[in-house]
Amino acid sequence: MPVITYISADGAINEIEVGSGSSVMQGAVDNMIDGIVAECGGSCSCATCHCYVDEAWKDKIPAASEMEKDMLECVLEPQPNSRLSCQINVTDDLDGLVVRLPKSQF
Repeated sequence: MPVITYISADGAINEIEVGSGSSVMQGAVDNMIDGIVAECGGSCSCATCHCYVDEAWKDKIPAASEMEKDMLECVLEPQPNSRLSCQINVTDDLDGLVVRLPKSQF
């Protein structure tokens, strides 16, 4: 099972096994990771699952859809590596993925 590393705004590190076919957001919610609010439940309509994909992984995940890009315009402190964690589907290839969570959701 792939392991995703969530780094909270306060520096707390959580390494979580997340099943393939799930989302990075769902892995955080299921494991009560602070910083992923997920108000819309993963429907790409609220941006409360905003995260920063570690630079080493940025080119290893599929590009954001136009809908996701539109939602990312609503986040506080956007960065070039900003993504909505609900839109990152976990696969075995993402074992070791590192995401950082923004201060605005802490």
